[in-house]
Amino acid sequence: MSNPLATLTANGVSIWLDDLSRERIESGNLQDLIANSSVRGVTTNPTIFAAALKGDSYHSAIAKEAEAGSSTATAIANITSKDVADACEIFAGVYAESNGVDGRVSIEVAPTLANDTQGTIEQALELHEMVGKENVMIKIPATKAGLPAIEEVTAHGISVNVTLIFSVERYEEVINAYFAGLKRAKAAGKDLSKIHSVASFFVSRVDTEVDKRLEALGKPELKSKAALANARLAYELFLNRFATAEWNELEAAGARLQRPLMASTGVKDPALPDTLYVTELVSKNLVNTMPEKTMMATKDHGVIPAESIIANLDSAKEFMATLAAAGIDFADVTQVLEDEGVDKFIVSWGELVDSVAAALEAAK
Repeated sequence: MSNPLATLTANGVSIWLDDLSRERIESGNLQDLIANSSVRGVTTNPTIFAAALKGDSYHSAIAKEAEAGSSTATAIANITSKDVADACEIFAGVYAESNGVDGRVSIEVAPTLANDTQGTIEQALELHEMVGKENVMIKIPATKAGLPAIEEVTAHGISVNVTLIFSVERYEEVINAYFAGLKRAKAAGKDLSKIHSVASFFVSRVDTEVDKRLEALGKPELKSKAALANARLAYELFLNRFATAEWNELEAAGARLQRPLMASTGVKDPALPDTLYVTELVSKNLVNTMPEKTMMATKDHGVIPAESIIANLDSAKEFMATLAAAGIDFADVTQVLEDEGVDKFIVSWGELVDSVAAALEAAK
């Protein structure tokens, strides 16, 4: 029987794991996922590291930082960038074989900088330097303050994973920032072929928020459809913007596509199929970063179509119109989700800081 994950890859979707820990690196688990589950990259975020650093595999790293007299912030930067650098090494083969498209490992700037453009730029450059691997991607949120930072960091020749995108409108601004950054990089004589980017579009959280509002409006029959419709319309924007004369000129100079990445693809509603946000989002030049649970569910029983986005664009547009007519203010939905997304990461960051501070104290 063919492996659905291999089929997904063959149909144009790069599978990235939405998780990283020292344990995954040292146990050989990450290597195994590359070999047996078609995993082609890794994404991390503050929540992932907050959970990981509670594990036993960090005792020696914490002890080393305590001995060096590191501050909590320095210890976090050192430990997480080492995990990312080691994962980059593990993915070096995929990176080379895919000509830089995959084999990527993402590390995120502190979420407390989400509304601080200059602070984001400085930390992005610092993290890039600390990891020191060509296949690292620096994650920057697509907040209003994040947009100029995305442009600036791209102009430096650094590959950016733009995260926390919820609306198609904001996604358009993200593409604009990428194009502007590439133009500046080109003017500065940077090798454009080395700059890659992904635009991480969050999926499941859209249904969580919209469905709550639909219940309140007494329209439960419209539930669980908004996230897919929104993600499909984002992909349509990708197709349109990367078929323009502006893009063709950049591409001729060596620029690489900024691929859409489907994030938050674990299903939150137990009533829905557990592979929904994977099988219904299949098309070329796409990334899907999934929790291991979703990945294994897909491997076990996912039915992978040849394509499931372009074929459904008309119905996606119709559905969004239906949603608006039902009284859902989608612009408000996406703004609430962006604000909540930043807040949730700040809470996780606080947990990470507290646990590392306590561990450093104990190690002393």
